Amino acid sequence: MRASRLISLILLLQSRETMTATELARELEVSERTVYRDVLALSAAGVPVYADRGRAGGYRLLGGYRTRLTGLTRDEAEALFLAGLPGPAGDMGLADAVAAAELKVLAALPPSLRDAPARTGQRFHLDVPGWFRESTPPPWLTELARAVWRDRVVGLRYRRGDREVARTVEPYGLVLKSGVWYLVGRVGDGWRTYRVDRVTAVEAGGESFDRDDGFDLGAYWREQAEAFLRGMLRAEVTVRLSPAGLRALRHVAEAPFAYEEAVAGAGGPDGQGWVVTRLPVESVPVAYDLLLRLGPEVEVLDPPELRARFAEAARRSAALYSGPPEPQR
Repeated sequence: MRASRLISLILLLQSRETMTATELARELEVSERTVYRDVLALSAAGVPVYADRGRAGGYRLLGGYRTRLTGLTRDEAEALFLAGLPGPAGDMGLADAVAAAELKVLAALPPSLRDAPARTGQRFHLDVPGWFRESTPPPWLTELARAVWRDRVVGLRYRRGDREVARTVEPYGLVLKSGVWYLVGRVGDGWRTYRVDRVTAVEAGGESFDRDDGFDLGAYWREQAEAFLRGMLRAEVTVRLSPAGLRALRHVAEAPFAYEEAVAGAGGPDGQGWVVTRLPVESVPVAYDLLLRLGPEVEVLDPPELRARFAEAARRSAALYSGPPEPQR
């Protein structure tokens, strides 16, 4: 455990040049006293860690010191190659850069770990595109990825319905969701999300922008994804569910939060163990298709038109199964 922490300390100083004991303690999740002991241990082992005194001081490595990746465990080395994601990287025009980086890491590994990329490739494969979807990357993806890396303002032409609009965007990041690429950027004082396959033209100018270091792409995407789903689920149905139906509801609900809210809002079980709850849905027709999968484990109570549709489906099913099957011709 300590050896791993010492390596992490060196790598932190390599990447950030100067860090205070407080910053190191926060990053390593240890006390400042432990940081002081670790720095002394590294100095005793010949690692040139130097302490700058004063208000703006901190710890740094002397003389451009760099460590080789000899401290990696097998699990860490294999996880490193698993994180390469060659498919999406290739879509963004970074396949050569990823390959070169992997070669450099491979050269720095000790001989006992040189089989890490082969073992990883034999055991894991990431197939990003959804079923029944073309896997060809959008035509402007590489240009947008370049602008994201370089913090360059871009002019976009974008299909919106039956018309085309133009926007000047500060591109902050790209997100790959279910085989579809999205560009997240700032337009004026607000944030916008664009499907990259709807971009019809990109004009990358020489103007750069100052990135907001407080912007969290992952957090933004999670918020937007949930807001999108909540905006879709504008209707609500009231249902009565058996214990089996309540368990199966997680596979029927259109979003995780819809299932969680339905479970949290369920009343107490009746004498048969059934519960009544409300489920957010996109529309009554969509609710019919979803709840039909639960069969006799669900009873629709509201709205009346959905209950009537289920009653009609039940009558038709009962007629089909009321006698022996029709003979096959």
